[in-house]
Amino acid sequence: MTRVHVLDRPGPAPDRTLHYDPRPAAVVEVFDPPHASAGLAILLHGGFWRAAYDRTYLRGMAAALAAQNGIMVALPEYRRVGEPGGGIPGTLADVAEILQRVPGLLGAAESDVVVAGHSAGGHLALVVAADIPRPPRRVVSLAGVLDLAAAHDARLSNGAVAALLGESEPSEAQVAAIDPLRRAVPPCEIVLLHGDRDDEVPVAYSRAYRRKAPDAELIVLPGADHYDVIDPRSEVFSRVASAIATSPLNPEVGGSFNDHVGER
Repeated sequence: MTRVHVLDRPGPAPDRTLHYDPRPAAVVEVFDPPHASAGLAILLHGGFWRAAYDRTYLRGMAAALAAQNGIMVALPEYRRVGEPGGGIPGTLADVAEILQRVPGLLGAAESDVVVAGHSAGGHLALVVAADIPRPPRRVVSLAGVLDLAAAHDARLSNGAVAALLGESEPSEAQVAAIDPLRRAVPPCEIVLLHGDRDDEVPVAYSRAYRRKAPDAELIVLPGADHYDVIDPRSEVFSRVASAIATSPLNPEVGGSFNDHVGER
């Protein structure tokens, strides 16, 4: 699936919109399932932390998860590089507020919450989930930017890591302070999904995180690119949906996620 098809495809409007903060831009779009559900998925969009990309490209994914998998989906916005307060620390502060406030706004317990992040959203999910006092049940990283030192060295997306830090030449310590590979592992279930044909965020980043967190589940999706993991029309989307919607994850107590194609 090409980048332009997914990012430019219009998604369904949300069923309702809430605010997690008094700021007008601190919105959460909510996609309700056909029937009542105890589960809640919070989707964190990517875009290399830049204001040019917002939550709307994940509307199709959010609507599909709600309609086909029967879970409530929250699609929040956070401040990004290029707008007031975006970058470090504002971006992380917004995501921390989202993860701590949105479940209560929607009547969900933390034990029923799955946080899924695409690309830069995967980075934000893992870093913030390790810091908040009540982590979610599970974090799902979809083609996540999980090795910030490597991403910075490679000048990924024209220096996105430096832009996030607000420094033209950030120090190793500055990069390490927000690098999932150098931060604590969240005390929750972790699933990493990454296509082996991703030419925007190398699958090596997810493999590196799996080495750091051996209890995490790594699923490498054959033939999938950076956008197949968020495209409801892709062949791999059912595996993504299973990682987000399946409860519990452990097959010994009712799940079957380990049966999916990929690797640990």
